[in-house]
Amino acid sequence: MARHARDVQLTLTLPPTGAALRHRISEAIIDAIRLGRLHPGDALPPTRALAAELGVSRAGVVEAYDELCAAGYACARPGSGTLIAPGADAAAAAGAESHVSDRPTPVPDTEPTPTAPTWDLTPGCPDTGLISPDDWRRAWRAAAAAPIRPRSPGSTGHPELRHALALHLRRTRGIIAHPDELVLVPGVDSALRTLAAAADLAGRDVAFEEPGYRNARRTLELSGARPRPIAVDADGLDPAALRETDAAVYCTPAHQYPLGARMPVTRRAGLVARAAASGTLIIEDDYDGEFRYDVSALPALRSIEGGREHVAYLGTASKILSPSIRMAWLLPPPALLARVHESLRRTSENCCGVTGLALAHFIESGALTRHLARASRTYSARRAALVGALRSRPTLMGRPGVDLVGIEAGLHVVLRLPDHADDDAIATELGARGIAVPGLGPYRTDAAGPRGLMCGYGQLPETQADAVAGAIAEVVGRHLAR
Repeated sequence: MARHARDVQLTLTLPPTGAALRHRISEAIIDAIRLGRLHPGDALPPTRALAAELGVSRAGVVEAYDELCAAGYACARPGSGTLIAPGADAAAAAGAESHVSDRPTPVPDTEPTPTAPTWDLTPGCPDTGLISPDDWRRAWRAAAAAPIRPRSPGSTGHPELRHALALHLRRTRGIIAHPDELVLVPGVDSALRTLAAAADLAGRDVAFEEPGYRNARRTLELSGARPRPIAVDADGLDPAALRETDAAVYCTPAHQYPLGARMPVTRRAGLVARAAASGTLIIEDDYDGEFRYDVSALPALRSIEGGREHVAYLGTASKILSPSIRMAWLLPPPALLARVHESLRRTSENCCGVTGLALAHFIESGALTRHLARASRTYSARRAALVGALRSRPTLMGRPGVDLVGIEAGLHVVLRLPDHADDDAIATELGARGIAVPGLGPYRTDAAGPRGLMCGYGQLPETQADAVAGAIAEVVGRHLAR
């Protein structure tokens, strides 16, 4: 910058907009810089002089100069007035403004935003409309009335929610746990990252269901573990397929994701016994274990003798209430509890304290029990309507290799297709017709793995089941006939 600022004759034309005066003046000065009438080091006119020339109040000019200085376009120096700052010409040429413009921003030509599907059969999506609004508001009012806590709860916080969950797990899943053993995390992915660190799974094999839950597989891979696929059958994962080199095994015994198998008690007991003998960590993802239809509840792996020492149990509010709550619970083996807390302290993956209080009140008030009963009745009826509508299509169910599996529990059924079927192409065509239903492609790592469609019924009204089944039968039939 020159030692003596260059005096300039500045003639400004204010933009004819409805913006504030300070914005109009600053925009005019930036335009002068962009056009080369002002250069870095030039002195701006005194505020009184510019105000008189423009016929505006001096206060508006002062505010405009302050705005330019704050944005880096100008700098005020005692005895030298207000000068154009170094680099102001480059900023002006780049179109940088001194304030957030309130002018309409032109919308660039982009692809049209995809419309929501007419029927959403995405698996694992609960119907939040089934939650009682009165119970929900009451829970949040109770949380809002509690004293504001000065710090994040941390992994050892949420005493009210941990106490409520301990009672809930004992009543619904047969798991006996002290509240201090429960750890709250913001989602199952967080729980898996924490377990991978606490159990030193990086660089080690983790037996993993094939096909299996892709988010869990990806999370373990990003944590450094090596998921080793084990093909599941009609009874889920077979403990006999485990190896001595497996440091852990990830499974969904209540309702295998995605094929829906329920692991029988013989395999459950065998899996826990094998883990006890080899020291393998079992990661039990009980993502929708609360929803069962026409079948009795089977014990969680954690509740089996020996399970407490070798099973890390994962539960979540995503399926029973809503994924937006971002609340999951982890019940690690006692030997890993301290390391789990240490891992969470390092990563600061904490849950919202207010959300924890609201969920605790929702459980303790009996609202969750009422909700689960109401939701189970509704989901059971929707499941029956969809299954019945699909089975009533002889052109679909009469084909070799076509079957419905996983209908006893959860929020989805799988329409199994022949091995030559292109389930991804079928899913794409159904999506174009307004039916969001994924194929099994994203869940398998083996190209020769099973084919099928994952038909979630959580948000499908019973009255729409027949129309959806008809469209599925038509599209699948046409693809299989090629």
